[in-house]
Amino acid sequence: MSHDDPRAIRTKHQPDEDHHHGGSVLSEMDVRVRALESLLVEKGYVDPAALNVLIETYEHKVGPHNGARVVARAWRDPHYRQWLLNDASAAIASLGYTGRQGEHMVALENTPTVHNMVVCTLCSCYPWPVLGLPPVWYKSAPYRSRAVIDPRGVLTEFGVTLSPDVEIRVWDSTAEVRYLVLPMCPPGTRGMSEEALAQLVTRDSMIGTGLPRVPGEQQEGCV
Repeated sequence: MSHDDPRAIRTKHQPDEDHHHGGSVLSEMDVRVRALESLLVEKGYVDPAALNVLIETYEHKVGPHNGARVVARAWRDPHYRQWLLNDASAAIASLGYTGRQGEHMVALENTPTVHNMVVCTLCSCYPWPVLGLPPVWYKSAPYRSRAVIDPRGVLTEFGVTLSPDVEIRVWDSTAEVRYLVLPMCPPGTRGMSEEALAQLVTRDSMIGTGLPRVPGEQQEGCV
């Protein structure tokens, strides 16, 4: 996709994992969801077994680990990387990651001068096949508005500080097009396997609100 694509909103905190309530305390929303689930099951509208399969799928088979493998492959294989940038849907599907929420994918490459960040200003459109279910903060009104108005400030709250000369491009995800950020490969990765590289890729780095983890040894690595 051209850098002049109108879907990019140009502009010159949250940890990588969501917070969980301690102990067995449930939030008000959790209580409501469980009550609704119990009612639907009681009336026969929902099959508990089907719910379990759905939960199992999104917790263990679909999630950020899929996207991490896509990124790691792009870091190791320049031909795959180019394919991903040219036709992300096909490149991602070649690794077996497909689904209704990821049919029309676009890969956004971060560079030393450009940092990409993804938001859905209308709701919570998100590439489920490669990132799993969206985190709570991604769906929140503050993130959806401030990511456009003050992306640099939002990144700072996530712990990402970029040089003033790095351009931040904010992309608005929709039901038609969803994005995967291809972060820059960190230093210290020479000789690492694709599997090991995937462990460096965080969910937030594929949304653009974070950076990949850096291994201990500092030397050049990826292609």
